[in-house]
Amino acid sequence: MRQRDIRLLVLIAIVTVLAAWVSWPNNPGIRLRLGGLTIDRDIETHLGLDLRGGMRVLLEADLPAQHEIDPESMRAARNIVESRVNALGVTEPVVQSVGTRRILVELPGIEDPEAAVATLKETGLMEWVDTGGEFLPPGTVIQTDYLIDLTDTDAVTPTEPIYHTVLTGAHLRTARVEFDQSGLPVIAFELNAEGADIFSQHTANNVGQFLSIVLDKVIISSPRISTAIPDGRGQITGQFSVDEARSIVLQLRYGALPIPLQVIDTQAIGPTLGEESIDRSVRAGIVGLAAILIFMLIYYRVPGLLADIALIIYALITLAILKLVPVTLTLPGIAGFLLSVGVAVDANILIFERMREELRQGNSLQRSIETGFQRAWTSIFDSNVSTWIICAILWVFGNTFGASMVKGFAITLALGVFVSMFTAVVVTRTFLRAAFALGGEKLDEKRWLLAV
Repeated sequence: MRQRDIRLLVLIAIVTVLAAWVSWPNNPGIRLRLGGLTIDRDIETHLGLDLRGGMRVLLEADLPAQHEIDPESMRAARNIVESRVNALGVTEPVVQSVGTRRILVELPGIEDPEAAVATLKETGLMEWVDTGGEFLPPGTVIQTDYLIDLTDTDAVTPTEPIYHTVLTGAHLRTARVEFDQSGLPVIAFELNAEGADIFSQHTANNVGQFLSIVLDKVIISSPRISTAIPDGRGQITGQFSVDEARSIVLQLRYGALPIPLQVIDTQAIGPTLGEESIDRSVRAGIVGLAAILIFMLIYYRVPGLLADIALIIYALITLAILKLVPVTLTLPGIAGFLLSVGVAVDANILIFERMREELRQGNSLQRSIETGFQRAWTSIFDSNVSTWIICAILWVFGNTFGASMVKGFAITLALGVFVSMFTAVVVTRTFLRAAFALGGEKLDEKRWLLAV
């Protein structure tokens, strides 16, 4: 046996052991301390909403139907909502645009649905509002001219005052909790270049006037402008606790929405359906894999046995990658994985049929192995590239039209096809070379073991 094949066998063995360890259901995770570097990571399977249960929330732009919404603003709002959901600690949430006015949020495994929905409702629309010489105490609900057409007489009632919005959260660069000289929490903020310029001009022209800071149309602070503020940095003071200040900062950081949103629908999804789907999928996978292994063994004999071992290695490597990336498994994602098993088997069948043709023509076993792989490689590569193109189309479709389930199918199928190329071309080929090196003469004499 050539040294190259020996090295490949060692590499395959190492990869198989590591993949089996990662794929093990009770994997303890990675706990390493190397000098100053600490790695503390759990390795577990991430399940999607349909398998794990959770919440599905539909958000809609809280604007009049006749108001035209800028697509860029909706994309920015979607990104901000996704950041805020991630800040909740939800594992692998899905946030997608639906149409031109709606955002779909899926929260798998959420432990406190009411808190999650409340956080999404608090969209964090921040405004700096000019109230002139009028002091409005914190907690006052007001109306502003932001995104309101004042020429529309139905938009507001004549008795309701409308205050001018100087800046919005779209101009906010960052916010954080600090403490003043008395030890009380304050919220320090910094504006971007455009916001700093507007803020500088307004404070310079309105010294002595009030500039209320409003969050979701509720005043949280009404400071008086004592001097011009040219650098776009300021503080929000108010009668709030440290936790309240941190909550406001969270809303500001991940909720400086360019447009207001409202929750129009919520749906709780229980884990019962998910558990049943997982059980059935596992049973179907075991039955299907067992049938494939038996067929390959009976029909192709020794090459089939080697292909069975390679197929098991394929399954272990794919599951390990799904856990390490990690990829959120949904029911369509499991279907994609099972389909990729068929792709892996198909590659072996192409190789073995090419080998059998060479053996029937009287060629030696070694030449048949090499020629069979070379001639089958073009078909394998072309079919896999075609599958990847389809997966890319499905991925784009899932992103564009909110079909998140399609994305899970595309990811697992594309990943499975990639691994199948490694196991079919490298693993199976190395196993066949090793079998020829160890018992080539016997296999040449008893070609029925090669299904010829």
